[in-house]
Amino acid sequence: MATQGYNYFAVVDQPEVIDDFIFKKPVVAIASRYPIVEITAVKPDIELAQALGLTDNFSFSRKALRATINVPHAGNCDCYVVHFKSKRSMIELDKREKNFTPEKIIIEQLKANIAGSWGSTLQRGSEATLLIIDMIARREATNNPMILMGDFNNTLTDGVLNHLLTNTLHFVSTIDREAYLAKYCLYDAWHLFEVAQTNETQSKNELTRTPTHYFGAGSSVLDYILLSCEFDASYHDSLYQVSAYNTYDRHLINPVFERDGESTDHGVVQVTLTLRS
Repeated sequence: MATQGYNYFAVVDQPEVIDDFIFKKPVVAIASRYPIVEITAVKPDIELAQALGLTDNFSFSRKALRATINVPHAGNCDCYVVHFKSKRSMIELDKREKNFTPEKIIIEQLKANIAGSWGSTLQRGSEATLLIIDMIARREATNNPMILMGDFNNTLTDGVLNHLLTNTLHFVSTIDREAYLAKYCLYDAWHLFEVAQTNETQSKNELTRTPTHYFGAGSSVLDYILLSCEFDASYHDSLYQVSAYNTYDRHLINPVFERDGESTDHGVVQVTLTLRS
């Protein structure tokens, strides 16, 4: 990363070594061109977790990272990197220990898939909930701009993670809601890019969002960059705007083994933030 100009690099966990250079349980990391002034792993609020019906030893499937980075003009900015729980079933059926008939194996596998997939969904949604609560508390304490990025392993619109973009509040006056809510909300960088483009051209162009993941004949957006209001061109006190949004996917669309043999199986979301004049 340093050879590419990213001289600051940090992790908050270590993968597990299986054998020599083979690892499992990958971790998240952050690389920056600007100084990292603080690095920490986000810890879930256990009291809140228990109130949600979770165990008192709840933890993120992969530790979530928060790096405070000194960004030009914006000052200290809190950058969060996550890799939420995958949709892979949490329950694996061991068929070796039981003398199952072929039909029984299918039935037990079906039950394990249903229960295990729901367990993964609960874990993923709970991770997002406890993270955004921590982000709001941090924002209240520091007023630092916020960036949340990573592999969400879910779309933001199907109900499991859409609370990351909550921008409504019941039983609060319109004046108070508009005055305070924007400060604590996150915004999808893609939609902020659309807003910035509309502001510049006075007309909404037909922009198409590129998927970040392909499975069989289907595709979806599972990887996101979410930003606080400081990066929203329509917000009166914003510092930056999203001037470009790209998804790097050459390694998926036109892979070359020598170059892409160890690449990620996701498209890489890239945004350009431009200082507003």
